[in-house]
Amino acid sequence: MIEEIAANLYKIELPLPRNLLRSVNCYLIKGSEQSLLVDTGMNQLECLEAIHVALQRLTVDLNKTDFFITHLHPDHIGLVSELATRTSKIYFNKKESFLVKRADFWTHAYPAFRISGFDNDDFDRVKEMYPENRYGPRTDTVFYVLSEGNDIKIDDYCLTCIETPGHSPGHLCLYDATRKLLFSGDHLLGDITPNISGLGFFFDGEDNPLKKYLESLDKIYGLEVSLVLPGHRPPFHNHRKRIHELKRHHEIRTREILSILEHRGYLTVREIAERMTWELDGQWADFPPAQKWFAAGEAFAHLLYLENKGEVRKQTAGGVWRYFL
Repeated sequence: MIEEIAANLYKIELPLPRNLLRSVNCYLIKGSEQSLLVDTGMNQLECLEAIHVALQRLTVDLNKTDFFITHLHPDHIGLVSELATRTSKIYFNKKESFLVKRADFWTHAYPAFRISGFDNDDFDRVKEMYPENRYGPRTDTVFYVLSEGNDIKIDDYCLTCIETPGHSPGHLCLYDATRKLLFSGDHLLGDITPNISGLGFFFDGEDNPLKKYLESLDKIYGLEVSLVLPGHRPPFHNHRKRIHELKRHHEIRTREILSILEHRGYLTVREIAERMTWELDGQWADFPPAQKWFAAGEAFAHLLYLENKGEVRKQTAGGVWRYFL
């Protein structure tokens, strides 16, 4: 589905089959000489067919199109290898440009599974179903690295990069100060909360991602924004109101974990996640393996945050972390 947002700016909504998110937003700025596509969708046939149809309707020449990828999750970066031509630039952040090419991700992820209280069967099921395994870009993709304050200019659009780590280690937003537009990726979503995980990249040195996410929210709060263009769901106004809501959400999450540990301490990350409230149908036992991993990652991010504040502690027993007040 194509929606015109402003002059020469279009939102392209792509399907995410068999995914709870259902769809992802890409944004096209159609320039007189060079165009820019912000995010690409997953590397799966349904996404590829849908984006080709959209680009044909908008008469976009991929030989004259560059790409900006907000972060490394496959629903945002997956198709870039299929769409980019030899004349395209693929703008990306430095930290994740290394991570997305790593062939040993699961070697590093395995200790996180074990130390969180998952067993080998859990690991095998998540590894088999994890989206990065099937829908990511080719590892030989060449990136043009951008960082805080770098600009991309497409005709009269001037887009400034803003580093917003938290949802992912190197997440980048784009901000057009003249039009007061914020391309927020998954940093700021209107009616769902971005997953903040302490597990996926913890063993790559990414510590206290929730703290970084809250700091990134503060950075965005001060901007003058008339319209937020998120990676999922509709564009929205009043970004400051949404930031307050997101902060409140994480405050409630931390209180819930403290309440769980007050009721029964000495729990693993997995056991804490199992007792938390999730907006999914059914009981914990019914959750798909990947969703259990995402939930545990979010629980762990909040535990790291609380541990750094001195409100919880952990002990290692049998190679597993156990938490208590």
